[in-house]
Amino acid sequence: QVQLVESGGGLVQAGGSLGLSCAASLRTFSVFGMGWFRQGPGKEREFVASINRSGSGTYYADSVKGRFTISRDNAKNTVYLQMNSLKPEDTAVYYCAAAYGDISVPYRRYEYNYWGQGTQVTVSS
Repeated sequence: QVQLVESGGGLVQAGGSLGLSCAASLRTFSVFGMGWFRQGPGKEREFVASINRSGSGTYYADSVKGRFTISRDNAKNTVYLQMNSLKPEDTAVYYCAAAYGDISVPYRRYEYNYWGQGTQVTVSS
């Protein structure tokens, strides 16, 4: 059974930082592209960032570029999202996802095969 478990969410003031982690129970973690999505109140789930299998390639939504950094540690089966300069509009449930296949840095929801349960991030103004 594949499990993706996010952690690190919480409440932070605007301008602050928060780091998310996602631990994967995937036996072959290194063959999966990994990504982060988020869903704010009353909004659809949207792409945030993704990283390729080796960690050499990343892709970001324009709204987080320059503020968020995605990384992965294949030895620990974990992907990370470091979020700096947080804004109230970053408030959302953040989801980790895994994509199997040849797509380098997947960013479309349908490209992902497995999803975590999400972790809440709240940014106060």
